[in-house]
Amino acid sequence: MKRLQKAGVVIAAAFLSITLSSQSAMAASYTIQPKDSLYKISVLFKTTVSTLKKNNNLKSNNIKPGQKLKLNAKTYTVKKGDTLNKIAKKHKITLANLKKANNKKSNLIKPGQKLLLPGIKTSAKTTTTASTMSLQSTAAQSKAATTSTSAATTSTSAAKTSASSNDVISYTSAELDLLARLITAEATGQPYNAMVGIGGVVVNRVQSKEWPDSISKVINHIAGGYYQFTPVKNGYIKKPASAISIKAAKAALKGSDPSNGAMFYFDDSSTNDWLWSKPITARYGAMVFVK
Repeated sequence: MKRLQKAGVVIAAAFLSITLSSQSAMAASYTIQPKDSLYKISVLFKTTVSTLKKNNNLKSNNIKPGQKLKLNAKTYTVKKGDTLNKIAKKHKITLANLKKANNKKSNLIKPGQKLLLPGIKTSAKTTTTASTMSLQSTAAQSKAATTSTSAATTSTSAAKTSASSNDVISYTSAELDLLARLITAEATGQPYNAMVGIGGVVVNRVQSKEWPDSISKVINHIAGGYYQFTPVKNGYIKKPASAISIKAAKAALKGSDPSNGAMFYFDDSSTNDWLWSKPITARYGAMVFVK
């Protein structure tokens, strides 16, 4: 019986000819603008400075306006009826990041124009061609397809979905509440833009490879033994969210970012030299936002 099975496998293999071809990810090109840095570009496209330097044969961090950088990013061809806002929402990226990645000062686009999608990378695709298929290989392929479909269904059902298709990151209702409570604890009495900016910092971290990938993980993150957000440490995060904080949290989740891409914020009474040494992106009331 074992000999017959082995012979069957050999015969099937003789009839089956499979050619695997890998389509490598195509590198996109980004034109460096004034005030750009490798770090800012790495954050925008969700990569690392070292990867940018390696892919572009850079020996240092020095770059100049007009210089082109190769990077792994998908492109989108503008269709009739498209707007930058629609494209940003469709691909779950912020309008500001979409404009920055394509060096656009206005919202004007035209059909046929290609746009870089920051933070969305291309992936290698594998194609399979078969010349002659035996019944055994057909059955095996059908079984594999069934298994793949089942896995995809499980993955989809387990995935976290946004409360609205207009939101730039996925989150649960509990995470919306957590974000609003953080804003309440940090910015009660501050201008509305400061409140939205705090939400923007959390969203920016979720979208960055340098930080955890969900709102709850970002807010509860402890790095080097230090809480990233003081209200988590002192317990103020447990206080109920105010109505204005909930509104600010929802605005941030829809892509509003008065912090201008900041990764940190602090009160202007802080004496932390490390925070003050970072590039300031915005200030509202007593709140200072930096990258």
